Amino acid sequence: MADAGSAPSQPLLDLSAGEVRRAVDGWHAVLRIGAVDHRIWSKDAPVLGVSYSAELPFDSDFEARAYAARRLWRAMNGRAPSPAFQQLSKQRRERLSAAIRALDARSGGSSYRVIAEALFGKKRIPDRAWKTHDLRNRTIRLVQGGVALMRGGYRKLLRPGRKDG
Repeated sequence: MADAGSAPSQPLLDLSAGEVRRAVDGWHAVLRIGAVDHRIWSKDAPVLGVSYSAELPFDSDFEARAYAARRLWRAMNGRAPSPAFQQLSKQRRERLSAAIRALDARSGGSSYRVIAEALFGKKRIPDRAWKTHDLRNRTIRLVQGGVALMRGGYRKLLRPGRKDG
């Protein structure tokens, strides 16, 4: 949000170091500061040389928005970035990756057996008793998890107190 005040108290955003595009809901900018991309939204077209302030509604996403605003402020002032907000564990990242790979393969017409072979290795898949094997059940759950993510469940990853699902 543009500020008509006198002198800016913070460094100006360098809109030339990123990408700006117009959308139905306003203006979206991706600012590259150091090695990090910061995403900004504005109702009005961005103007070079103008000081901006952050508007943070007191809604259910306030904590995440405030954290993101602070990270942007730190980057603009040359400070070290703070850790990512609610960073996912390595195990959770690997499961999400497997779920997306499983969904992609299933959407492409692959059977659960073929997906399991790709995810877990062909040697771990039995020739017999596949219908009752644990890896078949895990593969089905991964595909279901991928479908849930595709249907909007990915948004839960950004919310405080998220539940795995």
